[in-house]
Amino acid sequence: MSRKPKTAAPKAAPAKPASKAPKPVEVVGEALERALDPLTSALKRAGLKRADKAARAFDDRTAAPAPAPAAGKVDKAAMPVSPLAVPFPRMKPIRGLTMATGRAGFYKHERDDLLVMSFPEGASCAGVFTRHGVGSAPVDWCKRHLEATKGEGVRALVVNAGCANSFTGRPGADAVRRVAATVGKRFDCRQRDVMVASTGVIGVLLDDAKITARLPDLEHKLRADGWGGASRAIMTTDTFPKGAYAEAEVDGVTVRIGGICKGSGMIAPDMATMLAFVVTDAAIAPGALQNLCNLYTRNTFNAVTVDGDRSTNDTLLLFATGQSGAPKISRAGDRRLADFRDKLEQVLMNLAHQLVRDGEGATKFIKITVTGAESAASARKIAKSVADSPLVKTAFAGEDANWGRIVMAVGKADEPVDRDSMSVKFGPHWAAQDGLIASSYDEAKMSAYMKRQELEVTVDVGMGRASSTVWTCDLTKRYVEINGDYRS
Repeated sequence: MSRKPKTAAPKAAPAKPASKAPKPVEVVGEALERALDPLTSALKRAGLKRADKAARAFDDRTAAPAPAPAAGKVDKAAMPVSPLAVPFPRMKPIRGLTMATGRAGFYKHERDDLLVMSFPEGASCAGVFTRHGVGSAPVDWCKRHLEATKGEGVRALVVNAGCANSFTGRPGADAVRRVAATVGKRFDCRQRDVMVASTGVIGVLLDDAKITARLPDLEHKLRADGWGGASRAIMTTDTFPKGAYAEAEVDGVTVRIGGICKGSGMIAPDMATMLAFVVTDAAIAPGALQNLCNLYTRNTFNAVTVDGDRSTNDTLLLFATGQSGAPKISRAGDRRLADFRDKLEQVLMNLAHQLVRDGEGATKFIKITVTGAESAASARKIAKSVADSPLVKTAFAGEDANWGRIVMAVGKADEPVDRDSMSVKFGPHWAAQDGLIASSYDEAKMSAYMKRQELEVTVDVGMGRASSTVWTCDLTKRYVEINGDYRS
């Protein structure tokens, strides 16, 4: 048995023409974040539209919808696919990455619930994590060792579904250490070079023996093309696997970016999402990779919400294998990364949108935009207030354009607004203007619009020029059914 899994690096794909879309301004250091801030840049808004369009272009590789569960219980093994689901994309292998999945047995029914990814020597890693006050043992492990290694030399990732290993104290931390140590021995690396992530029920101690017992089999199954299986192995209450892929040019060389994520409920990220893993074969130094990770998280994963509940295990890990043949880049603001930055944001936004589309019980995908705010931070807080409001979300579920609830949610954000200048619009239809019901209000047109699966709400609060956008979904009876017996 080989202690170092070998990977066959596929030939580089032929270079594609550079996108005709506008590119971000080339900057360095802190200036990069300001220049690329989508809250104030029209270039970013264009990028987000392209990402949403790309999500629709994926070919359908998803399994046939599962049968509806019996009344009174939610069958976790046969969850009906969300009506907002998008097909899983065609994803090429990422040079230097191999992966394998297997069943560790954290679920009673037959399914893969364990994922292992292997990276070559010299790979870089960056991550952002939940700011939840409780946190989890896997999050603690990744944060501590990424800080210690500065993101250099990461060799493996191990992910399990079915047990979050959160709120498990020292025993939970010991379980993570044993997993990392065992993987390190098999992959001939230090245990600190192994990243670990978990998702599932909080308060249950991880049985690490279930993972370590499966490692020999998974080591033999490692292969370059396994994105579909990887995305399914990390699902919990997700109803469809989530993936995104893009190619970019770095100094004339085509590089690949691929990622998967999982999440359906407990989605109100304050860092990233429940779990997301993105890999590129570009050669990017850890410091630059971390800057990019921090920058693009804010307006992708941190701009979506399903139910307002933040997870204890939220993790986004970004890996760079350096196997594309492109030159190594050490600065996030390097002009040679212009196309890469644009495509990376598209991948992250695509994944973030899929979380909302798979919101537990969701039937509506909703874009909330706040304009005319005093500051970007104020606009963001107001948009989140609207997007998280149960009254607003249930109105969407009932296809009721109840703009009074929108105004209520705006006011409870406790941010500066001008009541007499406030306006509310559903898609192209005005509901209120200048603090009053719109003179053009048409109930029939509004009702017809609300029957759509994808909706847009724009609120102008009349205070300034700042804006922010948040994506959310409706709140239905199905959400209660799914979460009422989550552990059973």
